[in-house]
Amino acid sequence: MALPALLVFTLIITGLAQQGQNHGCMSTFFSALVQLIPCRAAVAPFSPIPPTDACCNALKTLGQPCLCVLVNGPPISGVDRSMAMQLPDKCTANFEPCEIMN
Repeated sequence: MALPALLVFTLIITGLAQQGQNHGCMSTFFSALVQLIPCRAAVAPFSPIPPTDACCNALKTLGQPCLCVLVNGPPISGVDRSMAMQLPDKCTANFEPCEIMN
């Protein structure tokens, strides 16, 4: 039973890594998510907290393609996708809007 579960997990991780690279993001989904940890408070549902300088710096370093991969990726607990999509404007990062993939 452990082998099939490990195989499924590996396929999911590989798919997420390829998803990021296919859209111009050089980070995997999970590494991009880790890079944006400073933005956690600013993207929590109904949060009135603006993004910090650390958040904006992380966002600009990560780049628009990786942000779009995160926004279009699997649901992230505690993250409001619409608030995440507002980060570039709030951080004055001149990113193109993300295309929403459904």
